[in-house]
Amino acid sequence: MKSLFLTVFPGGIITILIFSLDYFQFELVEKFLLFAAFVIVPLVILLLNHDEKNKHQRLIYAAMKWLQIPAALLTLASVMSSKMWGLESTEIPGILSLGWLLFTLLLGIYGLTTIVISKGKAAEIAIGAGLVYFFIGGIWFTLYQYQLNLFQANPSTHALSSLHFHFSSAIVPIFIGALGRIMTKKSWYPWVVAIDIIGPILIAIGMIFSKPIEYIGVTLFACNIVVYTAYLLTYLRKNALDIKAAFFLGLSCLAFYTVVVISIFYPLLKNMYSLTRLDFIPIYGSLHAFGFVLCGLIGWVYMVDFIKEKANQSASYE
Repeated sequence: MKSLFLTVFPGGIITILIFSLDYFQFELVEKFLLFAAFVIVPLVILLLNHDEKNKHQRLIYAAMKWLQIPAALLTLASVMSSKMWGLESTEIPGILSLGWLLFTLLLGIYGLTTIVISKGKAAEIAIGAGLVYFFIGGIWFTLYQYQLNLFQANPSTHALSSLHFHFSSAIVPIFIGALGRIMTKKSWYPWVVAIDIIGPILIAIGMIFSKPIEYIGVTLFACNIVVYTAYLLTYLRKNALDIKAAFFLGLSCLAFYTVVVISIFYPLLKNMYSLTRLDFIPIYGSLHAFGFVLCGLIGWVYMVDFIKEKANQSASYE
């Protein structure tokens, strides 16, 4: 998996430095957003199918591969200009953030083309919707860097909304779409996709306007992830698959259930150890970003490679 190593290594090194060095005086939410820009999005691009006969989709795919690193570096420069270079009172951070906004626009356009040419396939619609949500995350990031107030939301809410769309909202539909590509047809699967597309919208609306709407969106979204992880674990147990794919996908599911367990015992742990909600944010964030999302993406990349290799072997025998 040379392509996986080359994709992850440069951004991974930068991310490790951002998280480990005191030189980078960033907020935790900003560190996770940079992790998404340097590591998560490149892995997502590896998962995408593109129609060689579709010239427009092929060109967009090539542009995404070439522009990802420059866009991620502009994102880093945007955050550094607002946190380290003393330019937070200027428009420089916002202007630099436009690079990531335009790149996520490319992802969104690619997602729309995927939906259009999917011919109603629920799995491809889910993946396309996830790519569109990256663009919404890019919009929230730019609003955050411009320090603009929108409706009742302040810049801190913009940052959290951007994080939400870069990780949960974008990634879960892509995971569910990837599962749909390999699973046998189930009557309930299109409903899972539909709820998965609606859930992030409800959460985003709720974060700004109404807590009850946010809770409904979170509940629907969490239930969808339970369905995804339960079916995926069953699939991994019943099918002989690539050991690396099974290992990372299993870790991803384990990370999600660990978050669930911690959430259930949160009130007890809070009282026993005098912990606050802020103490749990790094734990939740790390388990979700590095566990569920990162391990899941690596696992699906290995799975795609394994399926392609089997298809090539079958073709050679015919």
